[in-house]
Amino acid sequence: MSKSSQFALLRQRRFAPFFWTQFFGAFNDNVFKTALLTILTYEALSWTSMDVNLLNNLIPGLFILPFVVFSATAGQLADKFEKSRLARYVKVLEIIIMAVAAVGWMTHNLWLLILAVVGMGVHSTIFGPVKYAYLPQQLRQDELVGGNGIIEMGTFVGILLGEVLGAVLVVHKPWGIELVAGGTLAIAIIGWLFSRGIPLTPAAEPALQINWNPITETVRNLGFSRKNRPVFLAMLANSWFWFYGAIVLAQFPLYAKNYLHGDHSVFVLLLTVFSLGVGTGSLLCERLSGHKVEIGLVPFGAIGLSVFGLDLFLASLGYTNTAMVDMAGFVQQHGSWRILFDCVMIGLFGGLYIVPLFAVIQTRCDRRHLSRTIAGMNIMNALFMVVAALVAMTLLSFGFTIPQIFLVTAILNAIVAIYIFTVVPEYLVRFVAWIVIHTIHRVHTVNRDRIPDEGAAVLVCNHVSYVDAIVIMAASPRPIRFVMDHRIFKIPVLAWLFKTAKAIPIAPAKENPELMERAFAQIAAALEDGDLVCIFPEGKLTSTGEMNEFRGGIKKIVERTPVPVIPMALSGLWGSMWTRSAGNPFQRSFKRGPLSALQLTVGEAIAPTQATPEYLQQQVQTLRGAWQ
Repeated sequence: MSKSSQFALLRQRRFAPFFWTQFFGAFNDNVFKTALLTILTYEALSWTSMDVNLLNNLIPGLFILPFVVFSATAGQLADKFEKSRLARYVKVLEIIIMAVAAVGWMTHNLWLLILAVVGMGVHSTIFGPVKYAYLPQQLRQDELVGGNGIIEMGTFVGILLGEVLGAVLVVHKPWGIELVAGGTLAIAIIGWLFSRGIPLTPAAEPALQINWNPITETVRNLGFSRKNRPVFLAMLANSWFWFYGAIVLAQFPLYAKNYLHGDHSVFVLLLTVFSLGVGTGSLLCERLSGHKVEIGLVPFGAIGLSVFGLDLFLASLGYTNTAMVDMAGFVQQHGSWRILFDCVMIGLFGGLYIVPLFAVIQTRCDRRHLSRTIAGMNIMNALFMVVAALVAMTLLSFGFTIPQIFLVTAILNAIVAIYIFTVVPEYLVRFVAWIVIHTIHRVHTVNRDRIPDEGAAVLVCNHVSYVDAIVIMAASPRPIRFVMDHRIFKIPVLAWLFKTAKAIPIAPAKENPELMERAFAQIAAALEDGDLVCIFPEGKLTSTGEMNEFRGGIKKIVERTPVPVIPMALSGLWGSMWTRSAGNPFQRSFKRGPLSALQLTVGEAIAPTQATPEYLQQQVQTLRGAWQ
């Protein structure tokens, strides 16, 4: 996967049938829901006397209500039963629901259509845990980010096309209602046909005893998820995105009609650019992350969500048109392109935000409990979306305008992001590392897959610059505990980064024996906990570009805690602003300019009995010779 495009998965049976199954499910959901919301927004009087504002927030809320009630049960089903068969059963259920909806369309029975909305919520509730638990069983870890990106892209393209088709078909005269009724039933059948090609995917825990009480199982499920703090906080961060998206998307119909003074085609245009943005952001994740789980993209996405949410509010204030326009007329209005750009960027940064979170949950969760963890996340998503609907309705009742709701949402997003990234600083650490290696240097990693996905190991590397730890941190799929000279540990600005990353400061025995012994104790404790520890055996930065002699600390470490040792070599950093020149320890070299190429080469694991300083130095020197 590291050498091929993520789109190659679409040619493989282990991925393609499943992708198209979920694509047509998302597509059909949104053809149906958008058609219903459009007809109620633009032709409400012929269907109901209820308040349209209320219905525009109530119907999405009813769709996600089953996630609250049935997700715990759905997670158990996905862990207990073989997933391809379960997917086919879900598609049969979708056919039945769309048949009921067709009756509602033909008879103008709003309550029958609302019943179908709830039914499609049940359909999505059952399929959700299957979708995200299926991927880790069929894809390698280095394919997960790309696979999740394709799934998210497909989901939002399905949402986009469904919203466009639903909004266009339902107002088509004189056969709009009939086209929606027949089209949604046909799409459900197509999804079922694709589901028949999904390969066998064994149950994660076939002996599981299902607890059919949704309340007690929900409590137990969330309680279990909370024990894995990184996963649980990733779930919370994921749910926040759905809160943000639910508020923004629920306002689009009336925003298009009452503030942009557009017909339904303007509403469709807003949905189109937003969905294209999410799809683009989801696909960009693999390229920007380098085919690994890169949680540094999550703060990047959160920043974009707030910045462009705020700008959407400002852009709305600058829009002055008061005449009713269609799509062509809207794009000719002053300020319209800024509004569309903001919608695209909110979607794009949303994709960058959410895809890495899914990958974190899939890779750091107990595989036997993955479906139930995904179900727990769906419960949280649903609760956040219900709260989003209530918040939106409350703000509207207090006289807030829709642009003001966009502003409130952007501010809330900033507050929540600060909280999450303060509680789990690993996100910010990885973000800083990602920024450094993508703005100042171009980093090429060779044999990164030799860094173990789990279990304790010591990484050893030559010491070239003040940012060696940041480059290595950004290349690793896992957190690393770095051992570094206490003086580097105290460098302003970088000190915060190193402390947040739980680096271990060390000093020579003759300088501070107590700090040295404390460092070795911390190293041993980290390795016993199964962590990765990285040391620079030279003990100091090179001042000539050549390696210094490796010291004996590594031998002491592996004698105390025998674990594999993995040699690595950094090439290309010497001569950059981050290095030290000979003669003056405070003088920097600037021989290499910005965006210069770097290479991190990872060697084969070495048994602790072989990990002498001399042998390791020889291995690192050999790896340096591979600099391309």
